[in-house]
Amino acid sequence: MNTLPRRRWLQALGASLLTAPPACRAPRRDGSRTVVDLWFSYGGTNREVLLQLVSRFNRAQPRVTVRAVFQGDYFEALAKLRTALAAGVAPALSHVVGEVVPYLAGAGVLEALDGYEGARSLPLVRALAQSGSYLGGDRHPLVAIPFNRSTPVLYANARMLADAGLRAPDTWDALREAATRLTRRDGADVRWGYEVPISWWFWVAMVGQAGGSVLDTEGRATLGGEAGVKALRFWQELVHERRVMRPPPGRDYNAWQAANQDFLAGRAAMVMTSSAFLRYLERNASFPVTVAPVPSDVRAAVPTGGTFFVVLKQAPTAEREAAWRFLRWMCEADQTLYWATRTGYLPVATDAVARLESEGYYRSHPHDRVALDQLRDVQPWPWSPGLFRVQRDAVEPRLEEAVLTQRDARAVLDEARAAAREDAS
Repeated sequence: MNTLPRRRWLQALGASLLTAPPACRAPRRDGSRTVVDLWFSYGGTNREVLLQLVSRFNRAQPRVTVRAVFQGDYFEALAKLRTALAAGVAPALSHVVGEVVPYLAGAGVLEALDGYEGARSLPLVRALAQSGSYLGGDRHPLVAIPFNRSTPVLYANARMLADAGLRAPDTWDALREAATRLTRRDGADVRWGYEVPISWWFWVAMVGQAGGSVLDTEGRATLGGEAGVKALRFWQELVHERRVMRPPPGRDYNAWQAANQDFLAGRAAMVMTSSAFLRYLERNASFPVTVAPVPSDVRAAVPTGGTFFVVLKQAPTAEREAAWRFLRWMCEADQTLYWATRTGYLPVATDAVARLESEGYYRSHPHDRVALDQLRDVQPWPWSPGLFRVQRDAVEPRLEEAVLTQRDARAVLDEARAAAREDAS
């Protein structure tokens, strides 16, 4: 990944978007077909399923060839997109994390899709679409189409729960108690009761559960106020005072992968991570897996996660139109069902959800229902161009330090708010 410090990297991203040249290349062709590059960041099973869908699309019609190009993790892909925009060679189609969509839209590099055939009538699950994922999302031009969307969920080793006479915890108090009872120490060997990546998304979920919001309705970084402090202190308590939670090593998605491996290896009895890993964890665990909603504090609350497909305005017209054909096809029930049932990502189309219900899929796969049911507790993101900078510049770099070194939570968040104000000025 680009090795610039986070703040300089984001400043470079902004500069490149502001100076991005218009389309400067002819559309790519393969005989009678328009060729569309799709930049993607899925790995493992999710990557395999996406490539299967792309292959199906290419076989199903004669006008468009989608060429899927792996670009690393989400943030590596975004760095490469910045470079491509600066050079005037952006792909027609990519997917980006939800927090960066308002920033890219404000920079004017995303194609408005409202005028494309069928765009405004797609039968999308509101909580996962632009209209419901963001406060006031439907008041902005349609620039983002959901596909791989998720929520945090709690995974637990069902055998360990049963041996301890426990059920999956549904509150912070119950989580504290369960993590304590499930932790085992045998010399240097530890089985941790609980593990969660020390990362923005999970902290945001906890801020919501504690009654706060990281940004106000005007897009100013409040970082949850007292709720943000409470969430951070809860992690510190579990790590340092109770010694029942292991902060997984590594940053960004390396920490997510480490948490998954600790869970599969029996080194952690419970983990909070994305519903996107549902199929992966079920298939690779040597024990029965329990999936439950994330524990609540004063209320139930979750953020949505994952990415949206976006069409880059810089691409030639023919490629943008071809990209839309692919996106519309991907949102049809058959493709949505194929993706959701083979990964763990949520089905984004209402007709797909209806089919899963009527065909009895959720009765036979209750774990898949957990994230879907949590959508009633979704806290939409603010449509704020500064949201991504708050995440990557102000909060994310400070969370791990605060937990590992047990710095005063209030002082850390005061510092993060000051950094967010500095970035906004």
